[in-house]
Amino acid sequence: MITAKAWAGKHYAVYGLARSGLATVRALLASGARVTAWDEREEARAQAGGAELLDLNTADFSLFDSLVVSPGVPLNTHPLAARARAASLEIIGDIELFARARPELPPHKVVGITGTNGKSTTTALVHHILRTAGVPTTMGGNIGLPILAQDPLPEGGVYVLELSSFQIDLTQSLDCDVAVLLNITPDHLDRYESFEAYAASKARLLQMQSPRSLALYPWELAYSGLLPDPYRQGGGHLKAIQELERNSGRDWPALQGPHNRQNAAAAWDVVKILSGRFNLPINDTLAFFEGCRTYPGLPHRMERVREHDGVVFINDSKATNPEAAAPALAAYPRVRWIVGGQAKTKDLGDTAKHLDHVDHAYTIGEAGPMFAQLLRAADVHVTECETLENAVKRAAADSQAGDVVLLSPACASFDQFRDFEARGDAFKALVGDL
Repeated sequence: MITAKAWAGKHYAVYGLARSGLATVRALLASGARVTAWDEREEARAQAGGAELLDLNTADFSLFDSLVVSPGVPLNTHPLAARARAASLEIIGDIELFARARPELPPHKVVGITGTNGKSTTTALVHHILRTAGVPTTMGGNIGLPILAQDPLPEGGVYVLELSSFQIDLTQSLDCDVAVLLNITPDHLDRYESFEAYAASKARLLQMQSPRSLALYPWELAYSGLLPDPYRQGGGHLKAIQELERNSGRDWPALQGPHNRQNAAAAWDVVKILSGRFNLPINDTLAFFEGCRTYPGLPHRMERVREHDGVVFINDSKATNPEAAAPALAAYPRVRWIVGGQAKTKDLGDTAKHLDHVDHAYTIGEAGPMFAQLLRAADVHVTECETLENAVKRAAADSQAGDVVLLSPACASFDQFRDFEARGDAFKALVGDL
């Protein structure tokens, strides 16, 4: 695990004892800090060995130096956050603790990647390219193991962090050597007072950078009004992500579709910067193309599940909003689209641009009737299925060789499933039973 003398002797309150919370407790205790922890779930509290247990909802906050919370705690509505602000107690997350530990780690670089869509794939791709090239690297943040649970990298290593807006909100001093902002589209508006506030949260990743660091973002964001003055953010030099040639990617089986060209373009720029500006000892071109060719992909992100009687079944359960689902529709010419769940918007968003690829739609979940109405108005054939099981069976029965049955719901999963992973796993099991 990662430990730091900077934490020793301080008293931390840790609220939320899921994976990152437990990793935080263990790292702080191993560093000589005092830890008081709480989780509403008794089974979670039972795992926090070594920490003092105290209900932080009623605790005296003057006892603590910092409050460390899970990114899942809504800072805009949770009473704990309001009480901490009233007590002038800083509210941070495990990424901020990592930032404060960095001076004690062997010399390294950090790549931070955020955006509404594509950040998991881009993070995993950069990590895979570096690992394929023999660079000591690990990935963490919103993907993989909690960063504090991982062993420090040796000198010359690269930490690749996927960072959600919630994690950025809990971070004050993470100076990423390369920060990547892939895109910003409406999302999580239950946690932010406006789309502009959500965009500002994302932009803070760039604002935390020092002058020696580099930022990457699509050129159109510079003129969108969503970012602060792009030439003065943290004093850093800013560079636009350049799209790869359209014929790139034909030998990259796990990176199909125009959105993955953009993810690969961002990874390409990251690798070039690391090898050029920061003297990473690799052949950036060779490393990039070999890494893209061998990249295995991530579960639930345009994941090829099975080909059955000439029909390909694709699990894109991670597409929890229309902007995330649109690239999958664009990637396949003959789609039987399973769509619905807990809606984040009341329209088709970017998916409307690719409805000519949809032979038939099968709606599910709470938003099923809304999508059925919208799609019929756009002259798309629709079957209202209510459940994922019904949709898979009906789509499979209707399909012909050459069709793609695509689960890309454009919605959250919480109306019928624990999370998007559970939804994707259910889809894979149903397809496996055909």
